[in-house]
Amino acid sequence: MNPAWSQAAYDLRFEWGPAGAVAVAPGAVVVVVVDVLSFTTTLSLAVERGIAVMPLPWRDGEAVAKEHDATLAVGRSMAGPGQISLSPQTLVDPPAGVRRLVLPSPNGSAISSGLSGGGVTVVGASLRNARAVAGWLRRGAAGPVAVVAAGERWPDGSLRPAVEDLWGAGAVIDALAGERSLSPEAAVARSAYASVAGSVSDALASSGSGRELAAIGFAGDVAIAAQQSVSEAVPVLRKGWFVDGGSESL
Repeated sequence: MNPAWSQAAYDLRFEWGPAGAVAVAPGAVVVVVVDVLSFTTTLSLAVERGIAVMPLPWRDGEAVAKEHDATLAVGRSMAGPGQISLSPQTLVDPPAGVRRLVLPSPNGSAISSGLSGGGVTVVGASLRNARAVAGWLRRGAAGPVAVVAAGERWPDGSLRPAVEDLWGAGAVIDALAGERSLSPEAAVARSAYASVAGSVSDALASSGSGRELAAIGFAGDVAIAAQQSVSEAVPVLRKGWFVDGGSESL
C-alpha cells in the first residue's frame, strides 16, 4: 500500500471501502465504519436494544450463528414475520429473546469484520448516532481517527461510492472536528454533509440507493436511516461483537 494514501499527517482521515480502510487504519486509534443503507443504521438499533452484533462478510454466517447460539439475519427480501434482516425496520421491535445477532453484509459488515483483531478499535456510525459517536471519541480518542464510508457495489462487484455514506461520514467528522486537523479527503466529506444537513430526509430519499430501496418496498428503511442524532448508542467492536460502548472509555 502506498504510504501517501494513509493520510498519516492528519488527526481525522477519510476513505472509501475495504481497501480504503486498510490504507487509513494504520496509526489510527479508532476506525469509524459508516454504512447508512443499511448495516450501521441497523446496528445502532440493535445495540440500543441490548443486542450484541457480530459482523461478517455477506452470506457467511449460518455455522457461526449456530456456534455462538445467535440469531442469523436473513436477506432483506427474504425476511418473514418475526425475522431480522439488514432492514432497520426489523429491529424497531425485534423478536423477544434475541440477545446475539450475526449480521452479514457485503459492505459495512465485511469491512468491520476485516478490521476485527487488527489492533484498532472499530466503531459503527450512521446518521442516527453520528453525534453520539463523535462525543464518545472526543472523550477518549487521544490519537488519529479514520472514518471509512463503506459504499455499495456495482453489478461487476467493484466499489460504488454511495453518497449516503459520504454524508454519514461527514456528519461524524463535522461533529468531531474541533481543533483536529482534517485531511483534504475528510474536509470534502464534511462539506458534503453540510450541503444536505438541513434536508437529509429528502436528499436520502432522492439518492440512487434511496430510490433503489423504495422501488423494492423498503422506503421505511430510508426514512429510518435519515433520522439524525436520535440515538445515543455507540457500537464498539469488542472480541468480535459490537456492543454499546457509550458508557465505557476507549
